[in-house]
Parts: sequence; C-alpha cells; structure tokens
Amino acid sequence: MPNRLTDSLDFQAQALSLRAERQRLIASNIANADTPGYVARDLNFAQALQAATGGLAASSTLATSSAGHIGGSGRAEANLVYATPSQTNLDRNTVDMDRERASFADNAVHYEATLRFINGGVRTMLSAITGQ
Repeated sequence: MPNRLTDSLDFQAQALSLRAERQRLIASNIANADTPGYVARDLNFAQALQAATGGLAASSTLATSSAGHIGGSGRAEANLVYATPSQTNLDRNTVDMDRERASFADNAVHYEATLRFINGGVRTMLSAITGQ
C-alpha cells in the first residue's frame, strides 16, 4: 500500500534534484562558452523524471565525451542530450548563450515552483498533525 504522505513529497524531491542537476549542466555550458570544442549538454527533464520515479527504467548511460570530463549523477546521466549547434563556429563550440540564458531562467522558475509545492505540502501536513 503506497504511503500518501510521502509519495507526493518523494515525487517533488526527485523533481527538485533533477532541476538542480539541469541547472548545474546549464551553468557548465555557460562557463564553457569560450572553450574550443566544448559541446553543450542538457537534460531531458521529462524522461529523467519518469525514470527517477519508476515510470521508465534508465536503459543506457552516455559515456563522457573525454577522459578528463566528469560524469553526472547516474539517474540523470541516461537522459543527457547534446545541443544541436544553431550556427557553425570555427572552434566547434556548440554553446548558444541566448539559448542557455533562456534555459537557465526557465529552469530557475521551475525550481522555485517545485520548492513552493514542497513547502505547501509540508505546511499542510504540519497543520494536519498539529490540528491548527
């Protein structure tokens, strides 16, 4: 029997964790905007959330693009995608700063909304427990 008290919070906690991972990836893209040969990456959030909550099994993981690169968290790793370059660059860098800034702002808004859902759920449970 599923526990109704924690199921919603568990889902929101998974979403918050994945939003944080996506924000880290976008920040890494922005930080490497001038790095020759850097390939921008992003997280397929819908697939990652579905996999993290048991809707899909993460079937494969991407290898790091270079031996010196650090891999991400295991559950999100399978849902990483490479950015399609919007224009050709001589240095083969695929970071589009306009796209990255928009993605960063959009993800930040979703992160804040997820925090608000969690806070609202905790407040509701607390008032139910205390009887106020």
